[in-house]
Amino acid sequence: MNNKVMVLRGDEPEKILRTAINKQIVAIMSYLSKGKWHVAKVLLTELVGDRIGIESAAPKKRLHPLNIQANQPVGISFKYEYGKFLFDTTVVALEASSGPEADQGWGGTIVLAVPDRIEVVQRRSYFRVEVPQSLKVKVVLWHRGNRRQAQKQIQDAPDDQTHNYCQGRLIDISAGGAQVIVPYQNEQDSLAVPRRDSKGNVSRSFCAGELDLRKGQFVGMRFTPMPYEMPVMISAQIRTILPTSDGNGASLGLQIVGLEASPEGREVLARLIDIVENYYQISQSGARQQDIQPAQNIV
Repeated sequence: MNNKVMVLRGDEPEKILRTAINKQIVAIMSYLSKGKWHVAKVLLTELVGDRIGIESAAPKKRLHPLNIQANQPVGISFKYEYGKFLFDTTVVALEASSGPEADQGWGGTIVLAVPDRIEVVQRRSYFRVEVPQSLKVKVVLWHRGNRRQAQKQIQDAPDDQTHNYCQGRLIDISAGGAQVIVPYQNEQDSLAVPRRDSKGNVSRSFCAGELDLRKGQFVGMRFTPMPYEMPVMISAQIRTILPTSDGNGASLGLQIVGLEASPEGREVLARLIDIVENYYQISQSGARQQDIQPAQNIV
């Protein structure tokens, strides 16, 4: 395990879960439904025996049905003091609300199995680190499909014939997110009025495959952090889309999702933590070298 990740075992998981309940700490639950990642803000409400209850943290007016089922794996994460706590577990039961929300599939309690271990990541790993100036890290983005399609995309590079995809450049990264710059599909698109879907979300076309990207959308992301390393594959949600200063593209603010929901995902998280630290050390080393360079004589 990465030396920046601690593992709580024994009675420690129960202690931190009770702390989260008592302090009403908002947590993030991530889960797969119909092959797509979903995230929801939740509150841990009770801990009884080997079960923990959670409820939606959204205001009642903004509650949405959660397409979740018993025996489904989920990931939970929350921030507290020095770190981010995360674990994967399984839905044990769904208890419907007795209020008016129940008729619409809203509200109620999701009962989870108490985990036997909780991992803690230092908060510094979630601070954004710029990609060192000596590196040009390309990123491939594509629309998320079902699990079979996603697995194929992991094995095969997207191309014009088989996938809508987009190539961009990684600007900064942390254990929880990234900034990627992508070009517009063509010059006209940068000047055109952006399209809106039925919900009013703005979308634009980017790159080779006329890839429409909009705020809130989930995408697949692949990049190779160092030339000699294996690529990293993650899922992310687009949180912001802002024009670049030159007007030729957009800067995408991405939130990485789903890594806490499985042991395999947390292995990817551990690698991201190493990448963040490595980029930081490279940048610091370059800055120190510039500081110690002798000044040129001025004649």
